[in-house]
Amino acid sequence: MEEWYHYLLLIAVGFAVGFINTVAGGGSLLSLPILIFLGLPPSVANGTNRIAIVVQTAMATAGFRSKGVSTFPFNLYLGIAAFFGSILGAQIAIGIDERLFNKILAAIMVAVIVIIIFKPKTNLEKMQERLTGKYLWLGIIVFFFLGIYGGFINAGIGFLIILYLHYTHYMSLVRTNATKVFVVFIYTIAALAIFIYNDKVNFKIGLVLALGNALGAWISSRLSVKKGDGFIKVFLLIMIAIMAVKLWFFK
Repeated sequence: MEEWYHYLLLIAVGFAVGFINTVAGGGSLLSLPILIFLGLPPSVANGTNRIAIVVQTAMATAGFRSKGVSTFPFNLYLGIAAFFGSILGAQIAIGIDERLFNKILAAIMVAVIVIIIFKPKTNLEKMQERLTGKYLWLGIIVFFFLGIYGGFINAGIGFLIILYLHYTHYMSLVRTNATKVFVVFIYTIAALAIFIYNDKVNFKIGLVLALGNALGAWISSRLSVKKGDGFIKVFLLIMIAIMAVKLWFFK
């Protein structure tokens, strides 16, 4: 990556990704292909993207807390479970064939499109949150496996977390997102360490991308989570479809 405008592109994409990831999810489905298209091998793109995710989720968590939104200690229990799962997932990602990785990423993009289009609507206002007892233990188990997926690729995990917390723990969208960004922050630290140890991180590109992610995450975490949601979904659907075709059919 030698052209100056590549860095502007990374910051712009990072901003969009940080905003999208905090409001809903799926932002890595934009940043991963961009990193690959800019010349990074898929495994290095996967590792490099984690720098931006760590910074982004730290800023988003701070943004939610500045507005008084926190689900502690529930989010900490889920984060610890996902932390250990992500170690396993990152190890899998390190050794996977790059062509297979591209096809898996493309398949995940298609699956996320289906989730976005067909996810059910639920009125959570009349439901009481379920964060203790058997539901806490269920969450710990589920997030261990979500951590494996997050450590492996992370792309689209935001939608999975939102769906699970909504329909199992009856959490509002705001509290769901606050929980999501904290959990992702915790387990991404472990995944990033694995990628760094295996020399799969480009720090220069990762830090430039992280600058945009941080700005997008801070702004979106402090705005209404419903504002612009329809536009984001349409934009994301179009981009995911284009990139899925590119990754599946072209090297």
